[in-house]
Amino acid sequence: MEEQRRNRRNLLQNILITLLSLSAAALFTQTQLYNLDLTTGGTPAAGPLQSAAPAAELAAPVRVAVTGDYGRHGSVTLTTADAAFADPLGRRLLEALGSARDYSPCTGADFLRALRGPSLYYDFLEPLPLSVLAGLLGGGEEVSPREDLAARRLLLFFQQGVVSLCLWDGGESCFRAATAVSADSLEQVIGRYELGNASFALDGEEKALNPCSLLPAQPPELGAYTLGAPLAGGTDWLLSALGFNPRSRTRHTESNGTELIMDGDRTLRIRPDGTVQYQSGGDPSLRVKAAGELPTAREAALGAGALLEGLLAPVSGEARLWLQNVRRSGEVTTLRFGYRLGGVPVRFQDGGFAVEVTLTGTAMTALTLRFRQYNPAAEASLLLPQAQAVAVAAASPGRELSVGYVERNGECRACWLSD
Repeated sequence: MEEQRRNRRNLLQNILITLLSLSAAALFTQTQLYNLDLTTGGTPAAGPLQSAAPAAELAAPVRVAVTGDYGRHGSVTLTTADAAFADPLGRRLLEALGSARDYSPCTGADFLRALRGPSLYYDFLEPLPLSVLAGLLGGGEEVSPREDLAARRLLLFFQQGVVSLCLWDGGESCFRAATAVSADSLEQVIGRYELGNASFALDGEEKALNPCSLLPAQPPELGAYTLGAPLAGGTDWLLSALGFNPRSRTRHTESNGTELIMDGDRTLRIRPDGTVQYQSGGDPSLRVKAAGELPTAREAALGAGALLEGLLAPVSGEARLWLQNVRRSGEVTTLRFGYRLGGVPVRFQDGGFAVEVTLTGTAMTALTLRFRQYNPAAEASLLLPQAQAVAVAAASPGRELSVGYVERNGECRACWLSD
């Protein structure tokens, strides 16, 4: 009898051990499925964001003009990643940034005088630190121009037999320095272009415009785009990318339609219009790569850009980001980005930005992001004839005339901009 009771006890113990083992296996499988986020459909693969190596993905729109003795060649649709820019225009500018020393102050009038002669002109649309510009041009850490100088417009030109670099932020800050670029190489670059397809406002009768308005002889042919709904397929992938558990019990929808997710000191709000706001005390998984505790402006720009590209590229259609602004205050770095379609910037009707990132040290502690999806439309954008656009812009003296995309009524079309 005692032996029967012992056998029954052993059998029950074995059954209990088996049930516990199966329960543990099921829990382990559930955890792995969550980490892998094995979903179906068109949403992006989930997983925490990681900062890629400094990236060609964060290309910058750049307007360029090559000036010779008999005219100018210009383009208003290039990016720093385009082969037509990288060699030779980008290569010469990177060489100049890496070799320029002993900058001395000059004036905007000096810049415009130099622009009238043989030269290479670059306009990055917004002032950026020279070290960031070097990174956008593909320069490594060995190319380390001054981080305390910023420029929007840059000019390579001849000055007393030496090729000089002139920097202008478009306002009061203007500097120039001699470079190691040879006069022969600058002449060779200028000689590669057929001149006469563009002019500056300073060349002609458009005196009411900003003199650096770059006017192509023929307006560029640009497509039109429709606006999609990048978050319509769900937001679980977004939560996973930012390190939140999509199955969190603190996830709920507020009365205005905003989805609120909380996790410790981290908060994520997803508004009905596709704007996302993230705040954190310093999530260790969302950091930019840096050699020290405080990233340089270049490390912050390229690192934040790589993080954002990983988040946006799968859902943004044809649009990509470009860096508009970098500000530093103590250990806090704030960066603003816009959308671009090819080399042409996109404007919001409210004048706002696409993305603002706040880094505290190397950690991303705040993010405001307007999700957008731009899909090619069947028809092209129709620009006003240039003469009409100039006449309209000239009614407000000093404005710069340029080409950009503007969102309106569910579409994104190219048009003339007057800033």
